[in-house]
Amino acid sequence: MDTFVAALTIFVLAIYVGFEIITKVPPTLHTPLMSGSNAISGITLIGAILSAGVKMNWLTTTLGFIAVVFAMINVVGGFFVTHRMLEMFKRKD
Repeated sequence: MDTFVAALTIFVLAIYVGFEIITKVPPTLHTPLMSGSNAISGITLIGAILSAGVKMNWLTTTLGFIAVVFAMINVVGGFFVTHRMLEMFKRKD
């Protein structure tokens, strides 16, 4: 039970810190930071795949699968934003 409480505490603190960091970013910096966060999302995706693949019980598999889905949404969305940002700098004929 102590391990669960510690993991839940870390999870809640990570949510809080992530929310605070993202809300403090000005809109002009959001797009470049989004493209830079794709590497971090890739690491998150690897951890989610490992978590889903362990199959300790149904809860870890389900939460791991949900984490894989959210990490993939983040990675794909980040690449779309980066692609759109780079299109803005291309010379128009």
